[in-house]
Amino acid sequence: MQFKLVPTAPDDLAYVETVQRAVPLVPGSEDDCCARIMRRTEIAPRDEARTWLTFLRALELAEEGASGFTRTRRDPEPEHLRDAFCDRLYGVDRLLEILAEADGPLSSEAVFDRFRDDVPAYEQYRWSDRLEEVWSERVERLLEWAVLLDLVDRDADGYRFA
Repeated sequence: MQFKLVPTAPDDLAYVETVQRAVPLVPGSEDDCCARIMRRTEIAPRDEARTWLTFLRALELAEEGASGFTRTRRDPEPEHLRDAFCDRLYGVDRLLEILAEADGPLSSEAVFDRFRDDVPAYEQYRWSDRLEEVWSERVERLLEWAVLLDLVDRDADGYRFA
């Protein structure tokens, strides 16, 4: 299973642990978990807390069971985060491939232009009137996370494969 929701990348990876610790060890509903994330972090509104909860699931730092959502007992170690990020988030492998094949740094817009055909058909239909807005933001967020996870370098000229 691959996930698509990606929050804005924080300034450092330590913040991931802060958000993970806001998810309860005792199962809770999505509403309860999002409220708890919002209370214990500066994340708002609720949709952003939901995005973080989904992203933590993608990184295997939270899980959804029959009784609700819980925090896993896995520490957010960089190596595991990189592996989960590459394996469990939609499009990461393609974005890294785009950057690896590029002759030089690319802007997020240039990466999106090369990625556009990889947006799933159902997503193209779902966001037909806002496809570029929604998916260019997702691509940029993925790139920023890739920088934070040391998979990609970024400078004034753009992004490049690390």
